[in-house]
Amino acid sequence: MVSAQAGNGFVDRKKAEAFFLKRKIVVSIRSDVDALSSRGFGTVENEKLRLAFYEALYLLDKGLIEVKRKKPYKTISFQEVLQLFRAEDDNAWAKYLIYRDLRSRGYVVRNGFGLGLDFRLYERGEYGKDTAEYVVYGIQEGKPVRMNELANALKFALNAKKKLILAVLNRRGEVVYYSLSKLMMR
Repeated sequence: MVSAQAGNGFVDRKKAEAFFLKRKIVVSIRSDVDALSSRGFGTVENEKLRLAFYEALYLLDKGLIEVKRKKPYKTISFQEVLQLFRAEDDNAWAKYLIYRDLRSRGYVVRNGFGLGLDFRLYERGEYGKDTAEYVVYGIQEGKPVRMNELANALKFALNAKKKLILAVLNRRGEVVYYSLSKLMMR
């Protein structure tokens, strides 16, 4: 059971129990669902909390959850969870590193809108009060990105009245952020 928060983290008596079910990670104990969802983790569906893989990895890394399989019933490690999601998303590790960096800076990070927009980003204290002000487009150094993909992401962000942040993951695993805006030419 995850309990009261202290500072930027949680004080935990016992890790929240999560299960890997049908390619999803789910928390079902009500008090854990409430504690985690109030901090901006997961999506509540039918009184259960469904975690995105990067959220599950982050919470595993912080020692706040324990992930188990139902059949065969066993605890699975950070590396095993990562491998399960790498099979579905080649960019799983990069998304996790960007997510972890943003969370470590105190932001609440939620799923993005597609179009390469990996995340919605809430300023400290703004989650649950207003919509996200920023959307984050993650890329990896050395991997080509088409200009029209960036242009479409920027167009979407501007139409949604959001600011677009480009998160570039370098080869050392560090994240550098850039703000993108519309270029007006005369």
